[in-house]
Amino acid sequence: MGLKNYQFSQILREYDERRLRARHELEERTREVNERIPELARLDEQIAEQSVRRARLSLSGDASALNGLKEANQALSLQKKRLLIQNGYPEDYLTMRYQCPDCKDTGYIGTEKCHCFRQAIVDLVYAQSNVREAVKRENFQSFSFSYYSEDYVDELTGLTPLENIHRVVNTVRSFIRRFDSSYENLLLYGNTGVGKTFLSNCLAGELLNTAHTVIYLTAFQLFDILEQNKFGRSDEPERLRNQFEYILDCDLLIIDDLGTELANAFTTSQLYLCINERWLNRKSTVISTNLSLEQLDSTYGERIFSRIMSNYTLLKIFGEDIRLKKLLG
Repeated sequence: MGLKNYQFSQILREYDERRLRARHELEERTREVNERIPELARLDEQIAEQSVRRARLSLSGDASALNGLKEANQALSLQKKRLLIQNGYPEDYLTMRYQCPDCKDTGYIGTEKCHCFRQAIVDLVYAQSNVREAVKRENFQSFSFSYYSEDYVDELTGLTPLENIHRVVNTVRSFIRRFDSSYENLLLYGNTGVGKTFLSNCLAGELLNTAHTVIYLTAFQLFDILEQNKFGRSDEPERLRNQFEYILDCDLLIIDDLGTELANAFTTSQLYLCINERWLNRKSTVISTNLSLEQLDSTYGERIFSRIMSNYTLLKIFGEDIRLKKLLG
């Protein structure tokens, strides 16, 4: 997917900085342990000498000698690990620590862009989305069940708010666990302030942490991008094409607050295009809305309602307005 040259260069510079930082940190760790454990430096010298000998033998074609040196180097490396552990260090303390071990912070695995590079493009193209900052605050570690009461039972589900949110969270966690093996979509619906956006951020954070490309957009942001792409209302058509393609192609699309936009024939047709294309490509989508199922049907019509009802797991969340409870202390 095309980027402007300066954008591509910006991402590559960030990867260069990552590798330089990782190398500097390794040098610092190496200096530290060599001062504390002088024997490690001697082992490193022996490994270096063996490597030079292996290179010479490789040129001469002496296969048996090469195998012997390989075993000797493995034995020396094992000694290093034992020394580190004996002195209170983890055995991989002198291993380069990359932010992405899959591509070793190069951005590529072979000739293909790594998942982290694809996410870097998503982050750059969707600079208006603050999902990465949001998931630092709103995640499963900070999620609290204490805002959901046991004071009443919902007629539709037969559950209290607390029992229901436990069921919802378990379903979301199951969605995350099965993400790579089972195609699923979620609809989170319920009144304002019951935790739909918070839970969407929890989900986004977990999938970002497992190297998936995630786009999080409010309904207003989504339809603004779709409108600009449809009618070419931008000075940066390439950026718009990138945005549109990523909406259809990212691993997970989260559409937050569906129904807060001005619904009309255009938004309805574009929403159907979006969810239908992703369904055809088996790309998961999570939608949150304050609308009831009846309101979804009347607002967006039978085609969209049918697609959601037949292909989405419906998760109703109910309870008191958490934001209001926080304000009141």
